[in-house]
Amino acid sequence: MNNSLKQYIDLHDSNLEAIESHSAPQLNALRKEARKVLEGAVLPRKGSDDYEATDLNAALAPDYGVNINHVDLSRESTTKFRCEVPNLSTCLYYVFNDTFRPSATAGQSGDKASVESFQNTKHPEVLAKHYGSVANLTNPCTALNTMLAQDGVLIYVPKGSATTKPIQLINVFDANARLMAVRRVLIVLEDDAQAKVLVCDHTKGDKQYLSLETVEVIAGRNSRLDYYHMEESDEHTTRLSQLWVSQQEGSNVLIDGITLTNGYTRNDYQIDVDGAHCDTQLLGMAIATSDQHVDNHTLINHNAPRCQSNEMFKYVLNDNAVGAFAGKILVKPNCPKIDAYQGNRNIVASPTARMYTKPQLEIYTDDVKCSHGSTVGQLDQEALFYMQTRGISLPVAQKLLMQAFMSDVIDGVRLDSLRDRLRHLVEMRLSGDAMICETCELKK
Repeated sequence: MNNSLKQYIDLHDSNLEAIESHSAPQLNALRKEARKVLEGAVLPRKGSDDYEATDLNAALAPDYGVNINHVDLSRESTTKFRCEVPNLSTCLYYVFNDTFRPSATAGQSGDKASVESFQNTKHPEVLAKHYGSVANLTNPCTALNTMLAQDGVLIYVPKGSATTKPIQLINVFDANARLMAVRRVLIVLEDDAQAKVLVCDHTKGDKQYLSLETVEVIAGRNSRLDYYHMEESDEHTTRLSQLWVSQQEGSNVLIDGITLTNGYTRNDYQIDVDGAHCDTQLLGMAIATSDQHVDNHTLINHNAPRCQSNEMFKYVLNDNAVGAFAGKILVKPNCPKIDAYQGNRNIVASPTARMYTKPQLEIYTDDVKCSHGSTVGQLDQEALFYMQTRGISLPVAQKLLMQAFMSDVIDGVRLDSLRDRLRHLVEMRLSGDAMICETCELKK
């Protein structure tokens, strides 16, 4: 066991009564098992594998404060925080550090759909049935989250229902001291249900923060889910996130992870395609400069026949940034008629930036169409020269090529207003401009 895990196990053991007394009761049921798993867990270190670029032991090593008594540590009202997408009306909710808080537009997502905290849910039977049912405790970060989590956000869409507006969840760090926020999200779409979810991460101030987040998604038969996550944090923020998805027959799921600004980020995605005739889209993009670190690990398990999946992650790295991608598509025995593609495309724009990539296919059945590919390169010098001969300056030419490089990932967004907003944010990011909305007081 790593020393960084031991400090949190000791914290748990010394404060178990307080942790459980301030927790939703359904979360206490898995706490003991998670604690046991962590005793023998070993966090991967940089270089421990031929593609391992993230040192999770080092990421968890600092002595972050943990809100054991689950006190509301937020210092600002929801009226001072904005994360608006032009021409897109959303049902807005917040998680300030680790505390859930609805806004004035909450509750407008549909008559039957609900967004609630675990502690105040009106659907305890849904939470009891599905919490921990998809997330695998063999992942040390998920086990750590399960051991320490006291609350979370439940997004529940009953059978045959649909959200009338996208659900927007804004995660905000705002504290007086170094802090770990243990965040948990459970999304349950019953059969024939539909939902669009947008999650945004932001940071206030210059303290060191650690976001330890586990998201579970249950997509019922013939359900449809769009899940977008946009990280716009700062260089002081470490984000360790795990997203677990279970798809039932006929479901259609789009997952899109976007890192625009960050400090140190590791995202783990696992999608279990458990029913036939499913459609899976797993997209991601990252723009990293300075000393930023972005790492995405993915696994799509095809456990049923006659499904298709498409996966594409793109990175633009500059300065001393580090990017990493490790992805696997696994086709189980007796699962024919699988059409799966995995791609990772990367631009390394400076000689000191680094990209680690390892796409993988593992196939145990016949009659499938599966492929993968990975590229790491620089901007096309001929294209840059051609644009300069047409009077376009080198910086502008570089920005235009980077924007074009990201276009197919942006085009995969199925919300028109969000797609347009993302194009604008990418343009601003590549230009080095601030991306904070004028009406937001987050950075003031």
